[in-house]
Amino acid sequence: MSPTVHEIRNAIRETTGRFEREVDASFTKEELQAICEALGVALDEPDRPSTTRMRRRIRAAAGIAASPEEADDSTFRKADLEAIADAVGASFES
Repeated sequence: MSPTVHEIRNAIRETTGRFEREVDASFTKEELQAICEALGVALDEPDRPSTTRMRRRIRAAAGIAASPEEADDSTFRKADLEAIADAVGASFES
């Protein structure tokens, strides 16, 4: 049986030093920032970038999109989460 989206998100959270969540929830800005740091994505803005900008940068860094400009800024789908988990070295069990 394949892992759920919730299990994949929690594996990513744990790998990036964040806490697992008991309920299914999208990533917070802090969690997106931790993913960016794990992927080596430069957050060169004085304030934390918007969630959409971080999602685009994460998609580009994980190889989901060719560049941040070409990346989708919507919430991550299961295939996106699997690619991000691979990119940050997260392992998840079903």
